[in-house]
Amino acid sequence: MSNLSVEMKLWRGALIPSLAVGILGLLVALGLPLVCYLWLKSASENAVDMPRKYLLDTVVTRIEKGKEITDSIWHKTANITLVNQLGDTVSLYDKRSKIMVVDYVFTSCRSICPKLTYNMQKLQHSFKLGGNVRNKIDTSVVQFVSFTVDPERDSVPVLKNYADIFGANHDNWWFLTGNKDSIYKFAFEELKVDKFSEEPISPDFVHTSRFVLLDKDRYVRGYYNGLDSISVAKLARDIGLLMLEKNKKNKGAIFRQILDLAWLWLIIISAIIFFVVYMRQRRKING
Repeated sequence: MSNLSVEMKLWRGALIPSLAVGILGLLVALGLPLVCYLWLKSASENAVDMPRKYLLDTVVTRIEKGKEITDSIWHKTANITLVNQLGDTVSLYDKRSKIMVVDYVFTSCRSICPKLTYNMQKLQHSFKLGGNVRNKIDTSVVQFVSFTVDPERDSVPVLKNYADIFGANHDNWWFLTGNKDSIYKFAFEELKVDKFSEEPISPDFVHTSRFVLLDKDRYVRGYYNGLDSISVAKLARDIGLLMLEKNKKNKGAIFRQILDLAWLWLIIISAIIFFVVYMRQRRKING
């Protein structure tokens, strides 16, 4: 056998394991950052104290794989359809992708309502965009909703004027009027504004300083004193946390993306197996 043939065999013998190691290194280089990302993402989500759900409806028990599992069934706010300050018929479920902050006011109120509306206006303006559009409010995240508790007086034009006085952005701040019984029923049976309240709330007149936070799925996630700056600041923080909350429907989105690239992983792994087998066969032939 010539020296050239020997050198070629040696070269191929060295090349094949090098290629295998290189491809294996590529696989690790691709997979390790992804694993680290998923781990850090999970750890960061678990480390954040998210706003809890309120209003437990019931607790059910089921048997799964021989184990008893208890599930909490939380109260999901029903829909309601009313008319806003622009004369449009709207419902809470029109804004399914948005967090909601709700309060109750009436335009002739001279006590707590102006302060509540002013603090709601500050909350809305806290979502102003930066950069070249810094004076424009981001209306994609939160929907602010002010129900009138005096719909007989608070007509559409009256609410429109009231909203304009406080500089409300009509795109994501509704002032709603309509059937009084529906408004009051929603307050007490759906939002349950009288629960966990330090102040007495009359069923005949919903005069409350509470802001109510609803998540995108319309579960109550917090009650806040709309007159207290510390409580309003906590509400702003909780809105931010809910913005980051993982949507359970998209829980496996990252893993689905990984599965979508299964063909790539299969090619890489197959290539490694092929080169390892080929290397062993060549060693047997040359052996």
